Amino acid sequence: MSMEDRDGFIWLDGQWLPWRDARVHVLTHTLHYGYGCFEGIRAYATPQGPALFRLPEHLRRLKDSAHILALDMPWDSEALADICCEAVARNGLESAYIRPLVFLGAEKAGVDPAGASTHVMVAAWLWGAYLGEGALERGIKVRVSSYARHHPNVQMCRAKAISTYSNSILAVREARRDGYDEALLLDTDGFIAEGSGENVFMVRDGQLYEPETTAALDGVTRRTVHVLAREMGLTVTPKRITRDELYCADEVFLTGTAAEITPVVAVDARRIGAGTPGPVARELQRRYFACVRGEDERHADWLRLARG
Repeated sequence: MSMEDRDGFIWLDGQWLPWRDARVHVLTHTLHYGYGCFEGIRAYATPQGPALFRLPEHLRRLKDSAHILALDMPWDSEALADICCEAVARNGLESAYIRPLVFLGAEKAGVDPAGASTHVMVAAWLWGAYLGEGALERGIKVRVSSYARHHPNVQMCRAKAISTYSNSILAVREARRDGYDEALLLDTDGFIAEGSGENVFMVRDGQLYEPETTAALDGVTRRTVHVLAREMGLTVTPKRITRDELYCADEVFLTGTAAEITPVVAVDARRIGAGTPGPVARELQRRYFACVRGEDERHADWLRLARG
């Protein structure tokens, strides 16, 4: 089903529009120059109804992204939180992917956006396994991309900026062309940075490591793994990780709102560990899904019901 030809409602600049009527002009500044930012948020079915996971943290990152890009935000985080919840409820979704988007309008052309107004959109739809059916259970195969992740002084990496994703698109298309499920990108110094849309973790000799986030997005799911790992008695150690070090890991897994916690069973055709999802990734998955489904009372504050 086409993303534009659906039933439902999308919120745009203060109005709820029928899905097919939520349109912008072809000379919209962001369409031409890629200047804007967005978030990806998930809602999960819980015994109390659909609930959005770590909504304040996502909206804070959206606000930070807009601030980094010097975009005026016409709506505050509290208002956007209500709108995100209503997007799930209004569209009758029990689980959902929610996409707030901040973009510039069609008031002018040219690289300098001064004079273009800021617009905000929120949509919600059903989105299943991001990396394919069975990825969470069986794991995925990844390749290290020939494209490097941005240097922080080229593309400010703390912003979830639209333009960043041209780099991700090049990497993931290269990986899938060569028969892999996903791409890993190195930073400009040659160390592991992140996936095309995920953070990466490595287990070696019972220790849990992650790349420094200098060239990677500070993921909300990544921060969730920090908490869950600590509850398992594990400490997450940030360090520079080389490609060959990753090959020799006992486990590798990716984290992200869309990808959730996805084990990696091979990197560049080298088997990781036993070539199957490992025990640390499996236990983190179990704990993560208990949280998002409202089954872990310790982290009930991570959920906000879409209704009521």
